[in-house]
Amino acid sequence: MKWIRRGAWALLWLALIVAVALWIYSRRVLPTTQGTITLQSGPKSELRIERDADGIPTIKAASRDDAFFGLGYVHAQDRLWQLETHKRIASGRLSEAFGESALETDKFLRALGVRRMAAQQWEQVSAEGRAALNAYAAGINAYVQNELSARPPEFMLTGVQPEPWVPEDSMGWATMMAWDLGANWSGELLRLRMALQMPVERIQELLPPYPGEKPLATADYAALYRGLKLNANLGQTALSAAPESGIEGVGSNNWVVHGSHTESGKPLLANDPHLKLTAPALWYFARLEAPGFKVAGATMPGLPMVVLGQNQHVAWGFTNTGPDVQDLYIERVNPDDANEYQTPEGWAKFSSVTETIKVRGGNEVTLTARSTRHGPVISDVGGVTEGIVSSSRPAYVLAMRWTALDKDSGTLDAALAFNSARSVPEFIAAAGKHLAPMQNMVVADVDGHIGMVSAGRVPVRKPENDLKGLVPAPGWDSRYDWAGVLEPTWTPRETDPPRGWIATANQRIHPADYPHFLTSEWAAPYRQQRIEQLLNAKPKHSLASLQAMQADLVSLGTQRLLPFLRKAQSQHALAGAAQKELASFDGTMAADKAAPLIAWAWARQLTVGIFRDEVGAAQFDKLIATRSFREALEGALDRNDAWWCDDKGTPAQESCQDQIDAAFTRALDELQAAQGADVSKWQWGKAHQARSEHRPFSRVKLLAKYFELRTPVGGDTYTVNVSRVSQKPDATTGELYLDEHGPSFRAVYDLADPGKSRFMHSTGQSGIVFSPQYRSFMDRWREVQGVPVWASEPAKRALVLKSRAS
Repeated sequence: MKWIRRGAWALLWLALIVAVALWIYSRRVLPTTQGTITLQSGPKSELRIERDADGIPTIKAASRDDAFFGLGYVHAQDRLWQLETHKRIASGRLSEAFGESALETDKFLRALGVRRMAAQQWEQVSAEGRAALNAYAAGINAYVQNELSARPPEFMLTGVQPEPWVPEDSMGWATMMAWDLGANWSGELLRLRMALQMPVERIQELLPPYPGEKPLATADYAALYRGLKLNANLGQTALSAAPESGIEGVGSNNWVVHGSHTESGKPLLANDPHLKLTAPALWYFARLEAPGFKVAGATMPGLPMVVLGQNQHVAWGFTNTGPDVQDLYIERVNPDDANEYQTPEGWAKFSSVTETIKVRGGNEVTLTARSTRHGPVISDVGGVTEGIVSSSRPAYVLAMRWTALDKDSGTLDAALAFNSARSVPEFIAAAGKHLAPMQNMVVADVDGHIGMVSAGRVPVRKPENDLKGLVPAPGWDSRYDWAGVLEPTWTPRETDPPRGWIATANQRIHPADYPHFLTSEWAAPYRQQRIEQLLNAKPKHSLASLQAMQADLVSLGTQRLLPFLRKAQSQHALAGAAQKELASFDGTMAADKAAPLIAWAWARQLTVGIFRDEVGAAQFDKLIATRSFREALEGALDRNDAWWCDDKGTPAQESCQDQIDAAFTRALDELQAAQGADVSKWQWGKAHQARSEHRPFSRVKLLAKYFELRTPVGGDTYTVNVSRVSQKPDATTGELYLDEHGPSFRAVYDLADPGKSRFMHSTGQSGIVFSPQYRSFMDRWREVQGVPVWASEPAKRALVLKSRAS
């Protein structure tokens, strides 16, 4: 008994020591937010960082570059692990921290050459941009070298040491944001794969054009690929290894209202960019002040500026244009010399570099990254033999041409100019420098003007290009080469339109007679149509009405399918109760209602029933993670298309009504198993939760509940208050209908009284899990509330930074 008591006391003391040590660590890991710190190498003049109750810093500096130093410093204080992951993603160095599970992604990023191109783009940056990037990097490094006394828990648990930040890290991360917002290449690969299974006419139904438009007239690329004897797996390894990009539902809303339509008589502007939800959020709020320079808004750890926000003269907001700026090229390899590929002039040598990838817990991996005259060979991720069908057939590789990999990057200079713009015309002129990603930028100024410009580099394809950039093209045929790029002044734009407002939501942003080609793959116009309904519903708008619009949960996309759903019949015991819930349902996707859940479960089951057999089970199950196939579903139902609705795996001939009924039964089985037999207690929000993923601990079951953030939400992929519906079971938990892409932040700006401007992002300012500001915004974000863009009260804490050199 004595030894048992001693052992119990020992365990108790050990637990107490561990608890005390953890508490001490949890305090030490938090940044210093008041007092004075003298840095070995710091700002040129004294720098003051004041924080409000929400942890939002106001950085007061003697120069703009010192303000960027301060921004780098606070990013490092609050988001050091996020900076580390941004650096490693852009550099293709995730395996060093996470082991072999990240190797394929690293291989893709090394093949793509983001970091190599960042180094070349850095050489092209203007003197002003170089000064900003250097000051920002110095601020990050000053924190790590002078203040960091305890590494954030992610560093401790992974054993990673923070590395110095260099300007090329910022350039690389800017390219990765362009990657996140564009993925035409994946659509090209899908069409290639489908062309080996079905005719072009059916592919056009599976991936239909914008509503009201006809498919682009192209050559019969299905016959082309059969003639080339392509391997169906060409490029598929790259597609699997690549970081997420172009996820359906990733987009944004923005609108700006002229003073003639506002209560104040001055413009109002709203913006909510739709991106991957992460913990911490992608965005970090900050206010920067220096003589002649005052700007506040959403910054992004890794970049030295306010990306979206308001200064003393203008406010601005972005949405993704979604242009076709990526083309894949099928490059034929010389059968007599694997180091050569075919060009219009004959055989040419691949350019190549050797990349060495360090893998935690494993051996180094060497990758030969090749490129052609078109760009990097992305299929090398799968090995140099991926394009070979057999020794008797030709070998091919896939190369990518992408505007974001052009050397002359002016995007940083444009962003710095936005921060200082003094009018709508000045902002639009600065937008001419922006290259990627192409964005629909709305802007308003204090003089009462409003405007929109679609800014970014767009390729010009030759008239004889009969593939139109929709599918991979033969790289040895010069007609598929780009003929240049669109003049910046020729992109869509307008100022002070008579209707009194401008709005964009990833829909087609130019009239049918616009003479230049941007893309044929605009987002479905449901959000745009609803925004226009709401803008036209009031003669005069206020900040409150703009916020109410951002909170709107009416899904025109769900309304579109309701007539078909209401005709669904089933012998299921819960069918009557489910139809009762649907009887009064108007498409308002409220989190506490059953009807939205029933509608999405049925639509998912119907999509699977109609398209999975033709697309192929394995391919479809991957695609459903990124595509809803909603437009294809609408088309099949409208046409009562017997070819799609028939299940090719059964001897019977299924009709579309058969599929509608069977999907309803399967949906009811699914929901009964998930939420019980009482339909009145089913709730959309129980399944549809906004999940802010933590990298990498969301994939570690023991840690996910501490680092990952969740909250139930309404809405769907087509509501103004967007919350993309995931139709693929979560890889870790098996859950359906999670929301992992949505309004990463929301803002409403008042040009009459900036003190009334509000913003909010999805988590909290801190990236340190022990901080109360790690999750302090989440509930207010869910409720579509905001905090002041500009400091509205005396600072709670102030930190002064000095330099020994000064």
